[in-house]
This record gives sequence, structure tokens and C-alpha cells, in this order.
Amino acid sequence: MSNLCMGGGGHYATREEVALVPTPEATSSWKPVPHYEVIEAVTEVVQAHQWVILEEQFGLAREGAKLFGVMKINRSSSLEWCRCIGIRNSHDKSFSVGLTAGITVICCSNMAFGGSMVLKRRHTSRIELCDLVDKAVDELENEFLILENVAEDLKVAYLDNDDEARSRIVRAAELGAINSSDIVPVYKEFKTPSHEEFLEPTRWSLLNAFTETVKKYTPQRVDVSYAALNRCFGLDGRIPLLWEK
Repeated sequence: MSNLCMGGGGHYATREEVALVPTPEATSSWKPVPHYEVIEAVTEVVQAHQWVILEEQFGLAREGAKLFGVMKINRSSSLEWCRCIGIRNSHDKSFSVGLTAGITVICCSNMAFGGSMVLKRRHTSRIELCDLVDKAVDELENEFLILENVAEDLKVAYLDNDDEARSRIVRAAELGAINSSDIVPVYKEFKTPSHEEFLEPTRWSLLNAFTETVKKYTPQRVDVSYAALNRCFGLDGRIPLLWEK
């Protein structure tokens, strides 16, 4: 099963296919970074940190203007998930080069992204990019630890009843984590999860219900959803908005 959500707004691509995407010509004020150079820079730095890429997936949207990627790496504190590095880049000025820490829940290959983008640079040279990625990967280690600690807490935090689940789902929709039309699908996934590992009515199971549902969104909408879910569940290390007093 896929770790990268590309539903409805793009297609999966290999490294070779990404390398074929033309990069727009630079201007005096804008210097787009080739997608393939971003992937290569991250690969070089990851290997220099003695990490091993276990699996990778890439996707292109808007006729190649947007790149999304996930690299699963061989370092984790739990057998239940795998650490991942999320990658994004654009050639249409919609967002800058970005890296973020994430975990893939192994039983269902859902992605739960945490923290914030530790690399945000709209245009740079190849040498500068490698230097920036090197510093960003160092920062990812702390992001991974925050994310994993929060995940452990979510697993033991039970919801009081069905009404609490319903109210949290509605609140998440108000915060932009899901479309309002998906309030009922999220609740159904929470009550009758696709994977038995999420039968317990915990915040962790509720998060899974959300991530299962947003798989169908476009890459751009998924990006927005993950950012909102980070805040909703405190995956960024701050007080979770869904339970903020």
C-alpha cells in the first residue's frame, strides 16, 4: 500500500521520470530548483548520516510542476511505525523546497506527518541546497523524537464516549483538517476501522480515521490536511487544538 497520497491530483513517478521533468528558466528574482536535484541532495545527506533508505515514493502533480515524495529510513523507536522524510518542491511558485519528519503506521501505511517544514527555500544553487539539506536533516532528528513521543501518548489517551468523538471530528472540520462532507466517513472509520489495530477508542485511532479518509484528497489538499491534523493532535509538539482548554 502507498505511503504517499496522490489521490485525484497527480500521479506516482520513479526517480527516472522525475529527472525528465523540465525545469523552468530562471529569472532575476526566481530560480526554480530542479526536482531531481532536491531528491539527489536529500539522498546524499541521508547516506552521509549513515541512514539507509528502505523505500521511496515520488509523485508529480500539475503536469510536473509539483513534486511530492516520501523516503522511509531505517531508524525508529518503535516496531509499529517507520520514520519517514517528506519532500516537496514546486516549479510554479506555489511553495518552496521543503523537508519534514513523519512516521508511517506500518499496519496500514498511513502517514502521520509531524513538526513543521525544517527546510523552506524558494530558490538556491546546487551547493547551497546540499548545505541546507544537511542542516535540515540534523533538525529532523528532534522532529522525529517529538512526533514519536506524541504518538505514544495518543495510543493511551482514550475518548470518553461517542459524543466526544463526534464533537472532535466536527471541530477538526472547522479547523480545515477535512472537508465537512467527510465528517460522517471519518466517524464511520473510527467506529469500524479498516485495521484491527485501531479498534480501541483512543486518540491514536481517531487520528488514523482521519488519515484513512484524507487519502482520497489531492496532494495539495492532503498537504493542508496534514498541517491541520498536526495542530489538532499536537503532532508539532504544541498543545493539541482538539483538546485545548
